[in-house]
Amino acid sequence: MEKFEISVTSNNQNYHLEVRDYMHHKDDECKFEVFNNGQFVGSFEPDGHRGLHICKNTGILDEEVLHRVAEQLESYNLL
Repeated sequence: MEKFEISVTSNNQNYHLEVRDYMHHKDDECKFEVFNNGQFVGSFEPDGHRGLHICKNTGILDEEVLHRVAEQLESYNLL
């Protein structure tokens, strides 16, 4: 597992989040987990087309924030 931080902006608010990348994930598990101040907020899995979709959403953050995180992660070519 690799950890790194990511920053995204949504509705003029900045979010500084921790991402955990499970490089050896299995198809039935999420590849990326996202945390805000140590609290789990959501996770993503590859969609098979070089993109990500939300695997789990706790509802703590607006879904638009999670979409911005997915866009940022996709730009890193980690899939």
